[in-house]
Amino acid sequence: MKKRMYQNIAASYFREHSSIFIFVVILFLMGVIFGAIVVNSMSFSQKQDLFYYLSQFFGEVSNGKMAESNDLFLQSFFHNSKFIGLMWLLGISIIGLPIILILLFIKGMVVGFTVGFLVNQMSWKGFMLAFVSILPQNLIIIPVFIITGVMSMSFSLLMVKKQFMKKYGQAIMPVFKRYILSFIIAVLCISIASGFEAFLSPGLMKTIVSAFK
Repeated sequence: MKKRMYQNIAASYFREHSSIFIFVVILFLMGVIFGAIVVNSMSFSQKQDLFYYLSQFFGEVSNGKMAESNDLFLQSFFHNSKFIGLMWLLGISIIGLPIILILLFIKGMVVGFTVGFLVNQMSWKGFMLAFVSILPQNLIIIPVFIITGVMSMSFSLLMVKKQFMKKYGQAIMPVFKRYILSFIIAVLCISIASGFEAFLSPGLMKTIVSAFK
């Protein structure tokens, strides 16, 4: 019964905020496309310089000189947790809405640039590297960022309505409690994604890089 109740609540929330979800997904995809375009607009020397550092990194991966998995986990966890934590805090503020949009766009741009650069420089080999090094954790991270962004935007809009529409009657505390719970769930999901990035991706990357030699 509880599982069905939670599913009904989630479905109701998605329906109620479907327009914000669509807007956020489109914004994120625009960031991905923009990141890929930035790769194509780079000069040959810029690409060569960046690819040199990337080759150095792949050399360290193939020689097993990467950071310890526990260190990678902590780095990934704190980096992504700070990102969604910032969006969560911005959702509480009335003026945080445009910054949330900028953060989502930047996240999409980073993903698009990374994948675009690997494919641009290494063709199908770059695609395979992107597939094993970026995809596993981002299958969790990207939905978490999008959902956190939507919840932060909707809560920010609620705060605006409360501030400027005095007759707006929706109680703030029940929504705020759900908002806190959503952040806790998001952090748990980020920890799972960080586990993939720290313990799964390095081994897959080493296998792919070694196969290219």
